[in-house]
Amino acid sequence: MRPQDILIPDNAGLCCKPGGFHIDPVRPVERAIITHGHSDHARSGHGAVLATQQTLDMMRLRYGGHFAGSTQAIAYGEELRLGGVSIRLHPAGHVLGSAQIAVSCDGTCIVASGDYKDAPDPTCAPFEVVPCEVFITEATFGLPVFRHGDAAGEIRKLLASVALFPERAHLVGAYSLGKAQRVIALVRAAGYDAPIYLHGAMEKITRYYQSRGVALGDLRPVKSMKKADLAATITLAPPSAISDVWTRRFPDPVTAFASGWMRVRARARQRGVELPLVISDHADWDGLTATIAATGAGEVWVTHGQEDALVHWCKSRGLAARPLDLVGYGEEDEGDAGPAGEDAEA
Repeated sequence: MRPQDILIPDNAGLCCKPGGFHIDPVRPVERAIITHGHSDHARSGHGAVLATQQTLDMMRLRYGGHFAGSTQAIAYGEELRLGGVSIRLHPAGHVLGSAQIAVSCDGTCIVASGDYKDAPDPTCAPFEVVPCEVFITEATFGLPVFRHGDAAGEIRKLLASVALFPERAHLVGAYSLGKAQRVIALVRAAGYDAPIYLHGAMEKITRYYQSRGVALGDLRPVKSMKKADLAATITLAPPSAISDVWTRRFPDPVTAFASGWMRVRARARQRGVELPLVISDHADWDGLTATIAATGAGEVWVTHGQEDALVHWCKSRGLAARPLDLVGYGEEDEGDAGPAGEDAEA
């Protein structure tokens, strides 16, 4: 069976006709397998949803208990037969519960990686290379200019600023699922043990991480704090909040934003970010190319991002490669600030 007979794009996303399911569909379908909990991949309204337990839990936090007709949790490495194919989930290293979906049929294995990173992250299972014939890769940072560097070094920049400006508060914009928790864990690993404060949109998901055994130290809601008491503190907030009137509750705030896009200085200026932190939960150019090579795949499908450059790189190394025309995906957006009703904290 040809790979395109196993997985093919349609108007709902990536469809597996022999298995009767879609992967990360962008509109309601009868059966969906979800790679991770970010809102551009995990949508409500499907008949049945299969995912890791953590991803199902994230969807419940975001959409409520009736986000799908039925749900089924799948552990990493567990094999499940659906129609004419078998599937396995493997860690993607993106956020807690994120998974690559390995779809096998008639001796051909296709791995849909979802979003992934190969960099160390203490808050989720590390990325696992899955040998396959066809590898479906994202290309969010699929240009050679994107090399994220050392996340710990970026955290040292943040802590140096806190020490240099003890009269100011530091606000760090970070997406509420994955990035915020990783930033907190990196700050703790750097030796910072003071309380870290959370915007209301951060609380449920961050507490969920803690309930799953992720050590994040002393975390407190910022809403109960007086302005003067927030000097020399660190607060995590959705990216949209750090350019909002909400920041007026802080003494002379230093605005920071943790994102791979902060490698582009113009983006930092456009957002009014004083302290850009190049910390990404997506693979950079070196991570993408190293992962493609490590899978041993002879064919690569590239989606949501800078497809052309990565397709060219693959072809220059003798691999069959093409862009995969899927819509509706991108880096988790401003709307990914948190569970419904918590994005605007009074």
